[in-house]
Amino acid sequence: MKASEITDEFKKLGFKNFITDGKPGIIKEVYNAALEYFQEYESIKHERHNSIALLGQPGAGKTHLLTAISNNLMTRLHVPVLYFPYVEGFNDLKDDFNELEIKLDRMKNIDVLFIDDLFKPVRGKPRATEWQVEQMYSIINYRYLNYKPILISSELTVDEIVDIDEALGTRIFQMCRDYIVVIKGDRKVLNHRLVGV
Repeated sequence: MKASEITDEFKKLGFKNFITDGKPGIIKEVYNAALEYFQEYESIKHERHNSIALLGQPGAGKTHLLTAISNNLMTRLHVPVLYFPYVEGFNDLKDDFNELEIKLDRMKNIDVLFIDDLFKPVRGKPRATEWQVEQMYSIINYRYLNYKPILISSELTVDEIVDIDEALGTRIFQMCRDYIVVIKGDRKVLNHRLVGV
């Protein structure tokens, strides 16, 4: 748990404290997909389709559910997980080039890599510099070739990720194919931070 870089606040996130009551069907669907992924992890971890991507609407619980998977993998199955928040993570990588190779190597080789908010958009445009795409491709391609699972949250759809880089996007799609949920709809209904607005 200590090496996962999951914060103390995130360590509290589980399946039991994810609220589905009174929520639209898509929220229940994403919850069920995350729970099923955790339950199936041991039997699929060495297969091509061994990963999960929760995509779309901000505030719908994507990070909560992927963190719940991560916490359960670590505490119940003793699987090492590394949490990589895309925006902060790349800022850290740029700030410390001496540590760059060590960090990238860790992201490639950890049993499960959780990438949160991949290509997080700014004012509607995906945050994806050439350098970021290059580093992300290097990580994903290594994991793809070595059958190492990824957990991905992003506000983008599969097509939008493929538009950024087709080789990267199609690898993610192939790895996550059995566990992809795209959450689209009214933000006032889907974004739990807007409840009551």
